[in-house]
Amino acid sequence: MFKWANWFGRNEVEKDILSPNGQIKCHFMLKSGQISYSVYKNDKLIIKPSFLGFLICGEAPLGNNLKLIREQKKKSDEIIEMPWGEDRFIKNNYTETAFYLTENKEPHRIITLRFRVFDNGVAFRYEIPPQPKFQQITIQDELTEFNLDLNTIAWKIPAYQPDRYEYNYEKSIVYDLKNSVHTPLTLKTPNGFYLAIHEAALYDYGSMTIKLNDRYALKSDITPLSDGTKAHVGLPFQTPWRLIMIADSAIELTTNRIMYALNDAPTSDFSWVKTLKFIGIWWAMYVGEWTWAPGERHGATTEHAKEYINAAVRLGISGLLIEGWNEGWEGDWLENGINNKFTVATPDFNLEEVARYADAHQIELVGHHETVGFIDNYENQLEAAYNYYAANHIHYIKTGYAGSTMLINGRREFHHSQLGVKHYQKTVELAAKKHICLDIHEPIKGTGIERTWPNLLSREGARGQEYEGGALSPSHACYLPYTRLLAGGMDYTSGILDLANSVKRMATTLSRQLAYFVTIYSGMQMAADRPFIYEDRFPKEFDFIRQVPTNFARTIPLAGEIGEYYVVARKDRDSEDWFIGGVTDETSRRIHIGLDFLDSGAYEATIYADSDNAHYRDEPFGIIHQNKHVGRNESLDLYMAPGGGFAIRLKKP
Repeated sequence: MFKWANWFGRNEVEKDILSPNGQIKCHFMLKSGQISYSVYKNDKLIIKPSFLGFLICGEAPLGNNLKLIREQKKKSDEIIEMPWGEDRFIKNNYTETAFYLTENKEPHRIITLRFRVFDNGVAFRYEIPPQPKFQQITIQDELTEFNLDLNTIAWKIPAYQPDRYEYNYEKSIVYDLKNSVHTPLTLKTPNGFYLAIHEAALYDYGSMTIKLNDRYALKSDITPLSDGTKAHVGLPFQTPWRLIMIADSAIELTTNRIMYALNDAPTSDFSWVKTLKFIGIWWAMYVGEWTWAPGERHGATTEHAKEYINAAVRLGISGLLIEGWNEGWEGDWLENGINNKFTVATPDFNLEEVARYADAHQIELVGHHETVGFIDNYENQLEAAYNYYAANHIHYIKTGYAGSTMLINGRREFHHSQLGVKHYQKTVELAAKKHICLDIHEPIKGTGIERTWPNLLSREGARGQEYEGGALSPSHACYLPYTRLLAGGMDYTSGILDLANSVKRMATTLSRQLAYFVTIYSGMQMAADRPFIYEDRFPKEFDFIRQVPTNFARTIPLAGEIGEYYVVARKDRDSEDWFIGGVTDETSRRIHIGLDFLDSGAYEATIYADSDNAHYRDEPFGIIHQNKHVGRNESLDLYMAPGGGFAIRLKKP
């Protein structure tokens, strides 16, 4: 309850902020000059009192000895229309209170804490205005806590590791999170709530990781710069939003879109942005048929590119990715990335000729920039490289940042440091000026900036199918919807149907590969296998890959548990068709799906499902094709084999 008596200018204040439906409560407290917050749902405690503040180099800590001088309230109830994505419309319904605070003694620094409480979560950020003798700051540490019951279950991947976000998810308890882990960090509390701790609108600041502090509370651990500090910022400055998604079930958590609502609307015209499905000169190199580097088996030749353009036309696919076309892939390319040239093609590849050929066949080329983390080299060429693509009518680029660190200003930095974040943002903004869309591999995690910059169509940011061949288990794709995909779409490089290839044997069934196009959303969706696999061996399965859209009007998760299985339905944005995908772990399952989300009338269902003898190891090609008419009052019973799944198209006649 709020204490009204003589509270302005006092250092003893309590205030409740309620969600619009009244179920979620954020309790703000200023006691003895120290700020903290706690979170409840239906009067059940979720986040225990958690401290806030900063350590600032050369200054006293900011967050102690404070008094409240003003508060400002605001409400929002609006619908946001997204230009592309999993849902066309997103609710932005919240109650906001901004607390304006100042120190009790010299130098009387000022800070604002802004809280937004939604029906499905809580967000807050720090805002620091410019003030006398306090124009620039170096942040030594951010003290934000998320104080949870130590018996809370966590699903996590480690931070500060050589392969960035590309690790298998593990189930743990909060008590064991003594080393930093990435966000989104998905959690289940002892009283049954599902949470995800994440951030939104990450700009000019290090990425937030999470670990236990000496109070045994989870605390923000901002990715440091090479000098050991967290960030150098000029004032005014605002941190990214600290976001706590809240749900009653794991499947409900997957519908949380607060992250996008916390980002600003675009300020420019992005009507030119279009989602894309593409094939690529890529998987043939992974299975050893071709190479990235020039030589007898070079993949990115003019001849091969034209062959793939012709194949894209035959397959009805709109785009083609070409990797290995530029100078710099010779020798140990991971060590020699400083030699990469982004406007110079290899002698056997004529980019201008290939671009003209693609234009004539109405195929969008997807250019490729592998920086290997040599950012100084890349930024020296960035403007010229983007101009080169724009001049050749190339409107899509896949960028890559392989390597454990980035070389920026001559120093090794984490990809997720303030300098890394600023570089990624520089590429997004320059690409927007050139009307180019990006698919970023080895990226900074998604924090919803796609709302502001819709030309950022996809990212990697987790283990994808390049890890097939032994490093992926069937459970991996059953973790992603509840963890990594809470941060936005992912280029998983789906649709690899040559499952028994001796070089990259896949841990999936055939129908599961089709399901990925529904369960793992991406604004740039790759059909990753070689064209002859689709045309000669699996033309019927490829029909689904061709038909499934890359832009949806509505997403309805139907069933699932973290790491076990996931079933979701999505409605096409440009038709009345629905698509359903399901995946399971190593355990076989039979799933009952009600169809009451459909409109009235009959739908033609085309079903791709595992056969009774299908198995991701023993019989990956076991598949059943069915066609039947269904309506909204009916249901479907479907079998998922170990490591399997299913895919369904529901077409309105």
